[in-house]
Amino acid sequence: MELRLLSRAYSVCRLPAGSALPAPPRKAELYGLTVTAEEVSVVCAMGEEPRGARVESGWSALRVAGELDFSLVGILSSLTAPLAEAGVSVFALSTFDTDYLLVRSAELTPALEALRARGHLISKG
Repeated sequence: MELRLLSRAYSVCRLPAGSALPAPPRKAELYGLTVTAEEVSVVCAMGEEPRGARVESGWSALRVAGELDFSLVGILSSLTAPLAEAGVSVFALSTFDTDYLLVRSAELTPALEALRARGHLISKG
């Protein structure tokens, strides 16, 4: 599978349930907003975190290249299994078209090594 390493560093943020939803940026390589009964989660570029959020900064993002059909099975598993074996924590995010994996920037090198060892191709951009 081909993965693209995004150029920016990211933060994963948590706001309390019922919080006003932060406005997404006009342009973003990646911005995620998930609302549940328990919380509001935001994935955004570092430095663009919503006020009042609990913030975990220092994540790198990998995007599965191309568009994925909903009938495909095991995409995340093929990516997370080698990372788990390498002891790399993952924050996964999916969109209509594809999947993203966030790994702590401090663990990026072992993450890339583990993925390449399983035959995944990684490019920048």
